[in-house]
Amino acid sequence: MDVKFINPFIYGTMDVMEKMVFIKPVVGRPYAKTDDMAHGDISGIIGMTGDATGSLAMSFSETCIIGIVAKMLGETHTEIDRAVLDAVGELTNMISGSSRKLMEKDDLKVFAAIPTIVFGKAHTVRHIIKGPSIVIPFKTVVGEFVIDVCLKSNFKQKHEEVNPAQKASF
Repeated sequence: MDVKFINPFIYGTMDVMEKMVFIKPVVGRPYAKTDDMAHGDISGIIGMTGDATGSLAMSFSETCIIGIVAKMLGETHTEIDRAVLDAVGELTNMISGSSRKLMEKDDLKVFAAIPTIVFGKAHTVRHIIKGPSIVIPFKTVVGEFVIDVCLKSNFKQKHEEVNPAQKASF
């Protein structure tokens, strides 16, 4: 997976968490993930197409997302309820949007679907494309979460140089 698709997710996550949740997450060391196990109790998953095809998943521990919702909305929750589920979807959507906007600066056009939320102990995250994903862990004052990105570049296929023999002569 190309780093030009990873860095926007790191910066997009940092930006959204600082502006919308009012916390500054500390990014950990990215690593390759080869199984479908989620790294948390609740995940938001969003599919992407365009110059890249694949998906983004955000996985939170229950403690972390409840703390994030408290900071983001000023509401106290004691368990994963409808408001917490909605917040995971909205955070996934905002981080996807912020990341895609950063990709546009590199002339990459990536479009996103509507997020899906999955939760429960030991749930799985199945990405749209096969292959390893890159997991980027974050630590915050309210707990840990990860972003899990699995994208395949379509950029080369879309922008391949035309064969000189195929060029029209005038």
